[in-house]
Amino acid sequence: MISHAIPTRERIISAAAKLFYNEGIRSVSVDAVAEEAGVTKRTLYYHFASKDDLIGAYLEARDQPNLALFKRWYAETAGEPADKVQGIFRNLARAARHPKWKGCGFLRTSAELANMPGHPAMKVGIEHKKRVEAWLRVTFEAAGIKAEAPQLARQIVLLLDGSFAVVLLHRDPTYMEAAGEAAGSLIRAATANANA
Repeated sequence: MISHAIPTRERIISAAAKLFYNEGIRSVSVDAVAEEAGVTKRTLYYHFASKDDLIGAYLEARDQPNLALFKRWYAETAGEPADKVQGIFRNLARAARHPKWKGCGFLRTSAELANMPGHPAMKVGIEHKKRVEAWLRVTFEAAGIKAEAPQLARQIVLLLDGSFAVVLLHRDPTYMEAAGEAAGSLIRAATANANA
């Protein structure tokens, strides 16, 4: 049960995040979220019009922290942009080795809602992935990789999301490390082209 010192809305989102990430959005009932948050179902519906709105709020709460984590890992890794991006993949691989790791919450939610493209959570997921791609593009442009930055950012996002999926299937984080090596190669080639 989550502490009552936290505001009710945040408590509900925190409870939903724990349950949705661990069990999946379809298998978790509104009753289960209310119980985990220590609120009545009526209180939950006071803060969220529907389970769909709660699912969207769950992903919104993950958006900026996830992007901030990528930025931190990038900043903390020494070297050129290729090394720094590989640092993101290495940190993700380390996280994937934890027994409670269940992959990317955005991708898992989108898989569960694949037949509902207008769902609030799908919109949040799309915006999150666009923000990651935009941050990478700006980062590459700042490093002098101007012309290739948009395509390179998209390729890195594909490697990130692909590695999430494959590691979730195989439970082998070395796939994430291999994706990081591929990302590093792409960035080094783009850097060489920019400096040619």
